[in-house]
Amino acid sequence: MSLSDRHALAADFIFDGDTLRENHAVVVDGATIAAVVPRRELPAAIAVRDMPAGAWLAPGFIDVQVNGGGDVLFNDVPTSEGIAAIAAAHRRFGTTALLPTLISDTPDRMQAALAAVQRMVGVHPGVLGIHLEGPFLSPERPGVHDPAAIRRPHMDDIAMLTGLRDGVTLVTLAPEQAPPGFVAALARAGVRVSLGHSMATYEETQRAIAEGLTGFTHLFNAMRPLASRDPGPIGAALETPGCWFGLIVDGAHVHPSVLRLALRGAGQAMLVTDAMPPVGGTRASFTLYGQEITVQGGQCLRADGTLAGAALDMASAVRNVVTQIGLPLTTALRLASTSPAAFLGLSGALGRLAPDYRADLVAFDEDINVLATWVAGQGSDDLPR
Repeated sequence: MSLSDRHALAADFIFDGDTLRENHAVVVDGATIAAVVPRRELPAAIAVRDMPAGAWLAPGFIDVQVNGGGDVLFNDVPTSEGIAAIAAAHRRFGTTALLPTLISDTPDRMQAALAAVQRMVGVHPGVLGIHLEGPFLSPERPGVHDPAAIRRPHMDDIAMLTGLRDGVTLVTLAPEQAPPGFVAALARAGVRVSLGHSMATYEETQRAIAEGLTGFTHLFNAMRPLASRDPGPIGAALETPGCWFGLIVDGAHVHPSVLRLALRGAGQAMLVTDAMPPVGGTRASFTLYGQEITVQGGQCLRADGTLAGAALDMASAVRNVVTQIGLPLTTALRLASTSPAAFLGLSGALGRLAPDYRADLVAFDEDINVLATWVAGQGSDDLPR
């Protein structure tokens, strides 16, 4: 592109994923970033969009666990239109890329979800692939998943789970329920495998890691708890540098003290929302497996009090990391962008503001209210605050 086709986004504070820069600008060339430079070094002829005083620019947020949004549940609407509605709802809160997440369901519904994602990947740049959370989970740790849908995996399931031709496939499973070699077969095919809803022992978790498991889904929740003589999957996650674990930072799923301890471990943390339809929607209730789920006190609850996902958006998760856990904002931003990009194997294209990276950005004010987003260089209108 010629210089006249480029444009710049300038802000008082720009966090590029590594360094906080003041009074800089991001030069965008089509779908990619061309440079990050001091504002004073911008060519006189380039068009510049200045963010409001005190605003930040950072890599767009990446969410690997999004069950719904905009009053849409992916399980109920496993279509391209459903995915687009969910992505639009979360973009209002700074999420520029995500994995629509299907929780435990029938093989037909899984096939429909995979087909819908296949149609979106490469067309809708904010859709990175799919997260299949179940149905290969422990019946002892179903959480809100329907026990009737939970089953043991068989080697015959490999073909379906590896059927997505483009994009990332993430599978959450309980490794103690899987036959020997199942995790290894998925990993060899390029599938990201994550432990979740599991009663795996420490030894079973270590064997799964040796086979290629690299993730832990909503660490602490719906898994064997950590004990002094029984470290289980939590102990394995916190001591393994080559694994990533998702954290739901909403003040309800995990106590802030426990989150602070987890962040001191050797494992790689990342933020997830586990979001349900009320995020970015207009209704405070929805139906899951035929049961009504209501938002009460900022939590999605089944009638028996079971947490059913979260009413959490990524901007709020970042804010909570700062206000509830006491981490620097730059650390919180890494957890929402750089870390999930690395977990998905996309750290060379997403999660940073640097030359040749995709131009996915979020602008927000000092209170972490999202002002605007850009996905592959395409900007949103200023969002309501």
